Amino acid sequence: MSVILDEPEEGKGKGKGKDKDKDKDKRKKAKKKHDDDDRGCDDDDDDDDDDDDDDDLRLVGLEPIGVYETGVFDASAAEITAFDPDSARLFVVNGDAKLVDVLDLSDPAAPTLDGSFDVSPYGDAPTSVDVANGIVAVAVAADPAQAPGRVVLFSAVNLTYINDLQVGALPDMLTFTPDSRKLVVACEGEPQDDYLVDPEGVVAIIDVSEDVGGLSDGDVQIADFGAFNLGNIDPRVRVFGVGSSVAQDLEPEFVAVSADSRTAWVTLQENNALAIVDLDGATITKIVALGYKDHTMGANGLDASDADGQINIANWPVLGMYQPDGIHRFCAKGREYLITANEGDARGYDALSEEVRVKNLVLDPDVFPDAQSLQQDEQLGRLAVSAAIGDLDNDGDHEQLYAFGSRSVSIWSVDGSLVWDSGEQLERITAKSDPGHFNTTNGSNEAFESRSDAKGPEPEGVVTASLWGRTYAFVGLERVGGIVVYDVSKPLKPSLVFYDNSTRDYGGDPELGTAGDLGPEGLEIVTAADSPNGEPLLIVANEVSGTVRVYQLIGE
Repeated sequence: MSVILDEPEEGKGKGKGKDKDKDKDKRKKAKKKHDDDDRGCDDDDDDDDDDDDDDDLRLVGLEPIGVYETGVFDASAAEITAFDPDSARLFVVNGDAKLVDVLDLSDPAAPTLDGSFDVSPYGDAPTSVDVANGIVAVAVAADPAQAPGRVVLFSAVNLTYINDLQVGALPDMLTFTPDSRKLVVACEGEPQDDYLVDPEGVVAIIDVSEDVGGLSDGDVQIADFGAFNLGNIDPRVRVFGVGSSVAQDLEPEFVAVSADSRTAWVTLQENNALAIVDLDGATITKIVALGYKDHTMGANGLDASDADGQINIANWPVLGMYQPDGIHRFCAKGREYLITANEGDARGYDALSEEVRVKNLVLDPDVFPDAQSLQQDEQLGRLAVSAAIGDLDNDGDHEQLYAFGSRSVSIWSVDGSLVWDSGEQLERITAKSDPGHFNTTNGSNEAFESRSDAKGPEPEGVVTASLWGRTYAFVGLERVGGIVVYDVSKPLKPSLVFYDNSTRDYGGDPELGTAGDLGPEGLEIVTAADSPNGEPLLIVANEVSGTVRVYQLIGE
């Protein structure tokens, strides 16, 4: 079931949902080639709010047409996908088996296993995959994860090994540039539990424009953060590792690349920041602090307790750290923008564990005169916040509360300035969709509100697609599940289109594989031009249920 808010709560930019009644007899499936997001942004340079297309079609739904089931529960058996239009193969990261599964998607309604790549000779487990020009690139973490990882290249045609190259520690995500000439790899560089080893986080850049079989480790360019060790960094960037330098503390997570393939934007999730990378010069030119979301303001509320037995989305004296995981670049009105899924992430190691519940903090009595009631479980007491920041005057009590993630989707300019945020819409629409399973988790069907004290629905991944002259964003909610769709054609005022969680079955048993799709992780758009059935598709890898779902995008 797709759900649309009648009168959605508005976030920054006053985005409104749309629910236009249409004659169902006129319903059409997408037959047109949708616009290529990598075409550049010079096709529409006006700044007016007029629609630039004459097509009356609008995206109205997701039709689940196919599914591949690994049969493996809660072991990351389906995480990230990459579709190759030439072979009609879908490459799927299977962290559980340490494989990249190869699916035959020539019939999107019936995906079948066609083979696999075994990456265990090159490290521990695969973390990411992408494909272009007949080359499949796989990021593989080392064992231990603090050692340099590798990027392994295979042929998408005959599924044979081509080459493998050393990159940084824990390569967490990789992507080909739009021109397919480079690979960009976010290497997170997480520390050991005791922090005795904390490798630098880096961005690796690999030129794959010529003979990739002849490449060596020396051909890999590394963009590091060493220049920021001198302290020339915004103090709002969270740098707080045990004895770590700035370069060691910054942890690249996810990558988006400009249409001209010259710039990359890399989320630094734990640091609540964004790195801007010059791909030609292989240098990090800027680190942008993303700031905080004020949950005391207007439609920026959140449900902060799992102990009050009710849905209570309200304003609270809390700042939310955006801490995006997924990021995607899109074009609108002749300009490039970034969109992020603001999941949030706390550091939890033996030597550094920052997560604490509000009731266990000492609150400044001048700032929080109502601390005794505020710290009750039914209010803010059980909300997870950071102990690493918030004691502004270092006197042992907290003047500010910082929660992990902002439970939202945000649009940013290419320089990292906030353009729009969805406010409390994600919790509002999931509450309306199924109030009995509000803020549930992905491994249990009997967990009403169990995530309210943490990060709520946890927006994880985001992709965009141009369809019928409009641009849509698709956001996966990791915990409660489902896909939220926004029309972002007007980035200053996007509109909420619908929410669809129809492939989760609360009557089934998650561990037995009968509960449907759980834990959407990787999202991918297949254009109508590239699609085996001539229709635009959305492919979602669900890491908890171990399923890969194929949706057809429906317009009317």
